[in-house]
Amino acid sequence: MTAGNNGADTPENDDPFAYLYRSEGGEGGAQGSAGDGAAARQPGVPRTSYNQVRAVGQRQYGQQAPQQVTYGQQNAHYAAPETLPGGDRTRSAPVPGNGGPEPRRGRNGLLIGAVAVVAVVCIGIGVAMLTNGKDSKDDTAGKPGPTAGDTVAPDDKPTKKPAPGKLPKGDAGGLRLDGGATTAKDVPGARSSGGTYVGGMNTPGAAATWSVDVDVPGKYKLYVGYGVPGKDANLTLNVNGTADGRPINMENFAHAPEGAWDKGWTETWSYVQLNKGTNTVKLSCESGNQCDVNLDKVWLARS
Repeated sequence: MTAGNNGADTPENDDPFAYLYRSEGGEGGAQGSAGDGAAARQPGVPRTSYNQVRAVGQRQYGQQAPQQVTYGQQNAHYAAPETLPGGDRTRSAPVPGNGGPEPRRGRNGLLIGAVAVVAVVCIGIGVAMLTNGKDSKDDTAGKPGPTAGDTVAPDDKPTKKPAPGKLPKGDAGGLRLDGGATTAKDVPGARSSGGTYVGGMNTPGAAATWSVDVDVPGKYKLYVGYGVPGKDANLTLNVNGTADGRPINMENFAHAPEGAWDKGWTETWSYVQLNKGTNTVKLSCESGNQCDVNLDKVWLARS
């Protein structure tokens, strides 16, 4: 049986939408009205009133052929969103007075902010360093550290009771004088308070005794300020009742001309062993000494 003559209609060949255009005369091939334009059914003839199978896209249903659009050209049917009602609300406003798009400032702003913070921190550190340095200089300005000269300088005023940690010093005129030794002011240049010094030491037995207190026992340097008339001298040194085997040397270290008492002021020193507490140190003119000397100051220094 061929497709062109397959007898009565089968469900495969029946048009499911035939009732839309069939005549009301029934399935027996009744003709429709002339106004409907429907042809009479013929037995054994396949229906041709319904659409045949076509490839996708071949048939257009009441539409015009699609227009080809070339890339890069504007479509006539396209409308930009900003041209629609309310569409311009999504657009960013341009920079006033420039007309161009708003520049990107986020990253630049963060970079500038970071640089500013680092600069402020560096400036703060610099100011702090300068301030601390200035304070340190102000604290130490005019306050030189202790030197040997501070301890033994003959121009310092004597103190009977030195502050803790300082060693005693005094004017020779404040010592106990014996055997013809006496105070005087005739020779200028003495470095004691008021220019007073001890003279008359060139008499045998003349002596000047210093009572001195120390907190720590041990060896010290005994400094003696003196003046000679341009020639060497010496005296006997006695500590706590014991005479030193060597006299204390009082040379003409100032190189004064002979007879110039005012030019011969200088100083000398000798080691002494002292006990904790009060000690007696005596300078005396004994046999064998050259005692033509004046005394102006005495002081101790650590050895």
